Amino acid sequence: MSKKKRPFFAHYAKIFRNEFKGYNTKYLINDMTSGITVGAVALPLALAFGAASVDEAHLAVGIAGGMITAIIAGLISGLLGGGSFQISGPTGAMAVILGTIVSGQYGLQGMFLATFLSGAILLTAGLLRLGRLVQFIPKPVVTGFTSGIALVIAIGQLGNAFGVSASGEGTLGKVESFVLNVKGTNIQAVIVTVIVILIMAFYPAKLAKYVPGSLIAIIAATAIAKIAGLDVKTIGQIPGSIINSEVLNIGSVDLEMLRSVGGYAVTIALLGMIESLLCGTAAASMKKEKFDSNVELIAQGVANMAVPFAGGVPSTAAIARTSVAIKSGCRTRLTSVFQSVFLILCMFVLSPLIGMVPYSALAGVLFVTAFKMNDIKTIRSYITHGLIDALLLCSVTMVATVVFDLTYAIVIGVVLAMLITINNLTDIRVNIEEETLINNRNAAIVYSVGTYFYANGKQLKQAIEKCEKKYDTYILSFRGVVFVDVSAEAEFLEAIELIKRMGADFCFVGLNQDIEKALEKIGFQETVGREYFYPNLEDYVGSLNR
Repeated sequence: MSKKKRPFFAHYAKIFRNEFKGYNTKYLINDMTSGITVGAVALPLALAFGAASVDEAHLAVGIAGGMITAIIAGLISGLLGGGSFQISGPTGAMAVILGTIVSGQYGLQGMFLATFLSGAILLTAGLLRLGRLVQFIPKPVVTGFTSGIALVIAIGQLGNAFGVSASGEGTLGKVESFVLNVKGTNIQAVIVTVIVILIMAFYPAKLAKYVPGSLIAIIAATAIAKIAGLDVKTIGQIPGSIINSEVLNIGSVDLEMLRSVGGYAVTIALLGMIESLLCGTAAASMKKEKFDSNVELIAQGVANMAVPFAGGVPSTAAIARTSVAIKSGCRTRLTSVFQSVFLILCMFVLSPLIGMVPYSALAGVLFVTAFKMNDIKTIRSYITHGLIDALLLCSVTMVATVVFDLTYAIVIGVVLAMLITINNLTDIRVNIEEETLINNRNAAIVYSVGTYFYANGKQLKQAIEKCEKKYDTYILSFRGVVFVDVSAEAEFLEAIELIKRMGADFCFVGLNQDIEKALEKIGFQETVGREYFYPNLEDYVGSLNR
């Protein structure tokens, strides 16, 4: 009898009671300090991913949107999330697809609507308890997908890093545009980018526990650019509020607009589901706590339905910020709330200074972030251990992510994984061992391991044909066979006919109950003769003594 599930409101109440049981001042201080630490990490990433989420014509709105999303998602997803540790905000996965939407027919309104619709999809998925679906995406597909996103992010920042236009359609279009305009490279922009990369690369790990290298790199690069009077493009004025200069206008939405952005909404929802649930699973293991995937989907859905009305970009849980929260002593979900409060203060107090940040500095942050997104350890293990299937899945998904739409990349990766799995499951291995029975009868025990179906049934006959030596008896052992497609019956009969033509005896041993029933339905035993079937090898040998 299945266990009756609690209503979601009661489920939330239980999560909160368990999480805040015994909460005290010490825990509150832990949440505050970890929230400030996470906020320091989130600030440069929010600016960078906000810029990466839009086209060149809407950079200021995108950057403000990144900050707004980090604030609102931190509040909503943090309070409603499936774990005490999740920190949400704009991420690289989302930034990859949003620029295409913004540069399309409906511009920012298209992005806002796609974000809202993706939130509705995530909310529905959570209410339908579909959180476990992400478990069906193989690890090599996720690894390749993440590496592909990292490459797309890096390519998308080439224009900002070199101070030239790279606004082509799609990733390959951006590469083409960059190549055409690279002659106009702004060396000063390149210098700023290199400064940020070097600072982040060599920033001491001990200091990173207190102040993130990305924040120091942006401050240093901005100061150098300002003092030296470098001719680099800067962010400029951003709104000093949590409401952007442009927000979702429901009145402008029509059926054609819904059709146009619907596909993007599905992509954003899939990305949000994958990234948030993988982040939650990994973080739960780090903190050794439970994580509710369905509750997390509800939280992400509500957050993404809310941010467009403030002019924000899509949000997901972010593993980098979440891991910082855990390592900083996060006790409860209030850490995410304090992070948002910190970012609000930054927006109101530091907006003039944020406006001085060069785009090339943000490009440097994104280059380093993209490099760190790659799971080098896992990829190296695939190579070291010769895991060809995993390498193939990883590589194909990565290339598909760069060349095609992200949704297609996921589908291609999952479909390829299914084909590889089917191929492995339907593999059959046939080995022959020689045995001497009573009366000096030379016997060949033909061991089959795997699955017999219409495409490989001939292997039984082929294995017997390849034997250099002819035997008096062929014992066809099916103990290692897990499934038999009834269409393989004809192939088995051909193998039997071959044995008979050689003047040898034969028998079947070790058929499990399922295979025996499957063959019984098509009358295989009647055709061959029931006297040729034995439960095991010992029974057959015993029959020779009678």
